[in-house]
Amino acid sequence: MHFNFNFSAAEILWTLSFAALLVLLVVLLGRDRMRRYPWFTASILLITFRMVANRLLFNKLAPLTSSEVFLALADVIFLVSLLVVVEMARRAFARASRIAWIVGALAVAGIGVAVLALWGPWPSLKTALAGSTLAHLRLMQLVAQKGDLLVDVLTVQLCMLVAFAGRRFNAGWRSHTQQIILGLSTMSVAQLIVRALWQAIERSAAPHSQAEYQRIGDLQDKIINANTVVFFAVTLWWIVWLWLDEPGSKSAEALPANDLPADELPMEPAPEMAPGVEPDQRADL
Repeated sequence: MHFNFNFSAAEILWTLSFAALLVLLVVLLGRDRMRRYPWFTASILLITFRMVANRLLFNKLAPLTSSEVFLALADVIFLVSLLVVVEMARRAFARASRIAWIVGALAVAGIGVAVLALWGPWPSLKTALAGSTLAHLRLMQLVAQKGDLLVDVLTVQLCMLVAFAGRRFNAGWRSHTQQIILGLSTMSVAQLIVRALWQAIERSAAPHSQAEYQRIGDLQDKIINANTVVFFAVTLWWIVWLWLDEPGSKSAEALPANDLPADELPMEPAPEMAPGVEPDQRADL
């Protein structure tokens, strides 16, 4: 008996990733994590929406309209991702002093800007600010690409800071904040590796036949699929950790009354005050 299995690896990974995102959203809403991490939740919603839009609208709109829609969405996702980095940093270093915050933020931002300036080509100012529609689309694409690179570099730096100093402040190893940052940095490292690999391929590849073009295309598909596998694994990681309660939280520490120490047993209700008895004459509870 033979089964007709006509799904490609990309389609299977897309389905698994989309289902995992839906489950993650259910966890964020059902376990009340959205209140603590609103920008992270917003970023997951936007990524889910972009996946659906790509599936439903790709190659079904006019090329110009499609470029405008998806580039605008990419720019919005970049801005929200930047706010996610700030949100995670505030959660991780909630107990840091203002001076430490300013020094750390300037150092991380300086490294991020330096990497952004040195990694990859930049168009001339005249080309970027040209008044044509095509120039505007190229500018939107530049903002999305360079913005994603900046977010990836900032996220990796934040993860390193949290790994070395998070426990000292407000982000221990099993905290939700550190688990989210760890997942974000894993995806950022994967994105940086993909970016570096693809730039190396573009510099070294010089296809002269259809077979060589096909081989480069197949390699690109494999790189994209590997990146999708990382994304899927990170989403599963978030689902598990965000479902569990943090150590030290009220839910995690809830125990049956008989298992509590004597000094932590629930107190009896306070007796009603008898008429004519002054407040300071009541027995201590």
